[in-house]
Amino acid sequence: MTLATADISDQYSDEVQIAEPGFRDYGGLPAFAGLISTVSCQNDNSKVREALEEEGNGRVLVVDGSASMQCALLGDILAGMAHEHQWAGVIVNGCIRDSAVIATIQIGVKALDTNPLKSMKRGLGDRDVPVRFAGIDFTPGHWVCADPDGILIAPRALV
Repeated sequence: MTLATADISDQYSDEVQIAEPGFRDYGGLPAFAGLISTVSCQNDNSKVREALEEEGNGRVLVVDGSASMQCALLGDILAGMAHEHQWAGVIVNGCIRDSAVIATIQIGVKALDTNPLKSMKRGLGDRDVPVRFAGIDFTPGHWVCADPDGILIAPRALV
């Protein structure tokens, strides 16, 4: 299976939404796709850990951290856990840390930037709720595809 957001966008232009640019690639897999699972949180990654402790079954965890640059919501331990539990990738509307190690893990990771500060752990946030950022709606159960050219979503798997 070849994942190329440009080709998918061309072929299915009437079915896809394309995220606004601004996300960087950090994981060892430059292209990834899967059904969406979400976490909505700000400066607290407790729900991110909770999600990644579950079997991913090829899903993509979309984390809406409200584009906060105050701390990281994903680091090498959680990225490794995501890989171990068979998540296809993680998209963070916020920051990650341990980027050099995450680059060696065979998982897709996109985020806005890096920050070495770890997040709070107070159990705050929501799981599997619709989230909106980068000009599009990420709905649990819909499909997301990401590669170095960008992120797109559709109500069904397109490849």
